[in-house]
Amino acid sequence: MRGAERLLAALLSLFLFACLDAAQARPLKRVLIFGDSLASGFDLPEGTGFAWSLRRQLYRRGHGDVQVMNSSRAGDDTAVGVDRIPLAFSRGADLVIVELGGNDMRSDVEPGVVYRNLQTIIAHSKAQGARVILAGMLSLPKRDPTYKQRFDSLYPALAAREKVPLYPFFLDGAFGNSRLMQRDGAHPNAAGSEVIAARMAPLVDRELRALDGAGNGFGAYGRYGYAGRRAR
Repeated sequence: MRGAERLLAALLSLFLFACLDAAQARPLKRVLIFGDSLASGFDLPEGTGFAWSLRRQLYRRGHGDVQVMNSSRAGDDTAVGVDRIPLAFSRGADLVIVELGGNDMRSDVEPGVVYRNLQTIIAHSKAQGARVILAGMLSLPKRDPTYKQRFDSLYPALAAREKVPLYPFFLDGAFGNSRLMQRDGAHPNAAGSEVIAARMAPLVDRELRALDGAGNGFGAYGRYGYAGRRAR
């Protein structure tokens, strides 16, 4: 009887080691955040911006195999974002969160131009074999009464055309709340970043789980290379 028990214990140990080896061999899923100062952690201490908050949220949801890469840069509009595609995607990506457009809106860039630039970024992300989440932005009131309507509607229209999930407003839950925004009223503070990440995490979680059945991206430049040109 003891021999049978020892055999069973040995087989169980082999099984556990095999499972551990398989988990260690599983490639990391690469989440690329491609945005501006709202996602860059602008004026926040290390470890407290959106990317750090999202990483913690995903870990709590069981995603220990996820690498969150933040390629967001303060001041970027969508045209600069298109120019930065080669550098931003230099390490590849499996899921891209596109968060751009707020600086375009503040500079009164024509919504059609914003649409085309975001479309270029999404197209390149797909060419990498990556899934895409489009994080929307809402316009402040403008002198031109039609601008806000045209700008606000470009994100749902683009998401529908490109068949990518839309997170309607990146600052949802934080914007307008002085406890969650910095003194400038435009950028989330550390607590606000936590709120934004917690609200977006279910959608990111869903897209990461979808990757298990769809395979990973193609790597640094994929099969298709880079052929994007920004709109002006």
